[in-house]
Order: sequence, then structure tokens, then C-alpha cells
Amino acid sequence: MAAVSVLGVPRRGLAWVVAGAPRRELWSRVREEKKPVVTETLEEVKKEPILVCPPLRSRTYIPPKDLQSHLESCVKEIFGSSAPSNWQDVSLEDGHLKFSFLSRLADDLGHAVPNSRLHDMCRVRDVLDFYNVPVQDRCKFDELIASNLPPNVKITWGY
Repeated sequence: MAAVSVLGVPRRGLAWVVAGAPRRELWSRVREEKKPVVTETLEEVKKEPILVCPPLRSRTYIPPKDLQSHLESCVKEIFGSSAPSNWQDVSLEDGHLKFSFLSRLADDLGHAVPNSRLHDMCRVRDVLDFYNVPVQDRCKFDELIASNLPPNVKITWGY
């Protein structure tokens, strides 16, 4: 690189001296004019909770008494006239119809088929069997406490 001398100050490359001040001093003036960040706003942000965990969702499910009639009406509504007379033998091979049917039931009944069981749902009969099973939201320790234990077995939580 060639050395450049401007106003008697030797500089290398493209470093310029404008009106007797080097480039660094010009940019530092702009930085000095900026106002410092107010710390009060930072303290306000710290006071508010950043993450709020949603309440735990209960997974308890009790099948309704009119489950078969509800499923039959959903089958007739979603599958239309293509549904055979035996509505439990309707195939769920079409992905769009299967999604529509299962999402509608999940909204209506408040209980969805988990992803790990979706491949098992091949016919409406499989869906009916799934929704006929009640689900209790209790851990094994709660079930043991509620059961009749022998007198020499005790379950304590705080240890």
C-alpha cells in the first residue's frame, strides 16, 4: 500500500483527514450525540414475568352415553351419501376425510386421538372402540393410596 500524506500527516490506504480531523473522530462525534439508554425501562421489564406456564390440562375422559349416535351423525355428515348402511365399517383410508372426522370428534368430545394411535384408526369401528375407553388422570401412587393396602404397607409422599 502506498503511504498518503495529507496536511503533513502520513496515512496509509484510504484513511482520509477531513478538515483536519481523522475519520475516527468524525464517527465518534455521532456516537457521543446518542442518548444513553434509560435503566428505568429495564427495571420495569424485569418486574413483569417473562414466561407464564399454562395450567396443567386434565386428561380425564368419560365417554358420553350417546357416543354411538354422535359418531353415526358425524359419519353421515362428513362422509355424506358415500357412507354404507353399516356406518361402523366406513374406511378411513382417505387422509382428508380421516382428518376431518377425527378433528371434529376431538372438538366435540374434548379428547383427541394421540399421534401414536392414528395409524390404528382404519375404520370407524376402531374410532368407536377408542372413544369407548374412559381415561383417568391419576398417577399410580394415587391409585395405590385409594386401594385397600395391607396394614404393613404405608405410602408417604414427603421424604
